[in-house]
Amino acid sequence: MTNIPHIPETAPFTLEQRAWLNGFLAGLFSQTPSAPQLNGAPAANAEPLLVLFGSQTGSAEGLARRVAKEAQQRGFAPRVLALNDHEQANLAAGGKAVIISSTWGDGEPPDNAVNFWSWLNAGTAPRLENLQFAVLGLGDKSYSDFCGASKKFDLRLEALGAKRLAPRGECDVDYEAAAKTWVDGLWDKLGSIAGQASRLFLSSPNGAAHTNGEAATISAAFGKSNPFPARLLKNVLLNQPGSGKEVRHYEISLEGSGLTYNVGDALGVLPVNCPELVNDLLAALHCTGDEQVKIGDASVSLREAFTHDYDITRPTQELLLAVAQHAPGSELTALLAPERGDDFKKWIRGRDVFDVVGLLQTPLAVSEFVPLLRTLSPRLYSIASSPRAHPGEVHLTVSAVRYESHGRERKGVASTFLADRVGDTDFVKVFVQSSHGFKPPTNGDTPMIMVGPGTGIAPFRAFLEERQATGAKGENWLFFGDQTRASDFLYEQQLLAWQQNGFLTRLDLAFSRDQAEKVYVQDRMLENAAELWSWLEAGAHFYVCGDASRMAKDVDAALHKIIETVGGKSAEEAKADVAKLKSDKRYQRDVY
Repeated sequence: MTNIPHIPETAPFTLEQRAWLNGFLAGLFSQTPSAPQLNGAPAANAEPLLVLFGSQTGSAEGLARRVAKEAQQRGFAPRVLALNDHEQANLAAGGKAVIISSTWGDGEPPDNAVNFWSWLNAGTAPRLENLQFAVLGLGDKSYSDFCGASKKFDLRLEALGAKRLAPRGECDVDYEAAAKTWVDGLWDKLGSIAGQASRLFLSSPNGAAHTNGEAATISAAFGKSNPFPARLLKNVLLNQPGSGKEVRHYEISLEGSGLTYNVGDALGVLPVNCPELVNDLLAALHCTGDEQVKIGDASVSLREAFTHDYDITRPTQELLLAVAQHAPGSELTALLAPERGDDFKKWIRGRDVFDVVGLLQTPLAVSEFVPLLRTLSPRLYSIASSPRAHPGEVHLTVSAVRYESHGRERKGVASTFLADRVGDTDFVKVFVQSSHGFKPPTNGDTPMIMVGPGTGIAPFRAFLEERQATGAKGENWLFFGDQTRASDFLYEQQLLAWQQNGFLTRLDLAFSRDQAEKVYVQDRMLENAAELWSWLEAGAHFYVCGDASRMAKDVDAALHKIIETVGGKSAEEAKADVAKLKSDKRYQRDVY
């Protein structure tokens, strides 16, 4: 009989974590001798399998690593690489590859897949007739180019002669169930070892574990599917009087959760919908809120479902089509024509589910309406603290979204939940999302250049706190900006104190509305181009956090220009230099 190890009660884990670990060990050590070990060397005859990822926030990478673990359970010899490491993958040599990628911006690949996409489209791209591949995309249906990057990868690989193992998969924001279904179907195509049961299937430690092919229900450690109910310790407005913004600093207790994080990680917040919006939607549907609906195996009131389970702000494509069908004379019907795409984008901006339902003369029945909604998904926020500086706590820097549109007041779901409705008696459900890459340099002597205007300051506050706590000697340069210095200098006292004691080597500020001509962080970069170039030449790592659609693109353009003008490089050479910075993980972005 196998002697199965267990986690002792004195180990530094919560009850839930200990239960999960003991269940995992039971499954691992009860394997038959012929089964390939999860963490051991693969069997000698194991078939190689490439598992490649393109990931901006860590979701696609985490999923890829879980697929690789299951692949090893099934007798493969998996190798996990970022798509930018395509040279190591040697795809031209053939074999089988599973590609899992998110989409960034307007249908663009994530940063760690940009070089891969350029390579696929280069005139020197090789033929890939010996490669068999399958692509799974993670996306968000609220964007027009849903899973755009994975679509491009899939079609381009086919154009280069590669053979599909399976049709491309596409997952919306709540990707876990859809991804599991796609991967389960993939194993038959890959020809996994007959009779080899998956002990991990595809779940993280937040659900059932499989041991010897049987489901064993165990207490889950806190994570995405079982978020921790945390106490909000502080809610502080960072802006001063006269500001046009509402940026708040939150301090959240992780006491008793067992959750840990590293600087650069994100905190997932499971929001609760605004009760006023819930009431408005119930009235539009002619419902009391007491109607019962199914959430999984449970039956809950419609009010409860609208409050905690469904996204009642962003209308799905399915809801839009259903409303257009029931209201053929509405303006929406014409706007959904393919040639009216730009007009539709303008129309839908600032509108929510309530606005769309309002186009109907007779509301949809609850049984028809509810399946047209998407699940209320967690929001990810860059962590603004170092666990070394604030043990047992996690800090966030969040801008509360409030505006008026089409005659109604609008509120950001999670940002105003944190600002208005999490008080002394309520909890906020949270989990940690690892960044898998957006980190300070491993070597504390390495210089850092950080560009983080507005709430983009969040991870860099964490970086600096971490470096201070560890005694790192590398130089630190921060570019920060906002609207006005008097009202919008976030974390002013802390940053100026760091600057005065020399810990923050350089602090360059860009307050856009403090002078007639607007000045932004990219302008400050160009003003200090020679020194910035010298820092890069000395091995500095370059980081950007903030708005992806404008700021990050402008900063990237400024970086290219600095390399060209100060470095004396051509546009193509500058492009290659930036690509090298990314592949060397010296240029990292946390953009949204």
